[in-house]
Amino acid sequence: MKFTMKTAMVATVATLGLSLAACDSAAENEMEDNAEEMEDAADMEIENMEETGQITDDQADAMEDNVDDQAEAMEEAADEMDSEPT
Repeated sequence: MKFTMKTAMVATVATLGLSLAACDSAAENEMEDNAEEMEDAADMEIENMEETGQITDDQADAMEDNVDDQAEAMEEAADEMDSEPT
């Protein structure tokens, strides 16, 4: 019975998570996608610069942290878009 209850709880939590994700507007989803694309492109560029010796490992780490912060800020701004009254 423990296994069944655990499975039911996991399924319920997963369903709630998907329901909340479905509440995002198209504009919010687009902004979040843009943030992810920007982050992926920047990470690839940073990795290339590191591999070719243009920057050190420490510089790459700092740049990646900066890009992560920017992407997170963009995603938070997108999240707040739908919560603000229009």
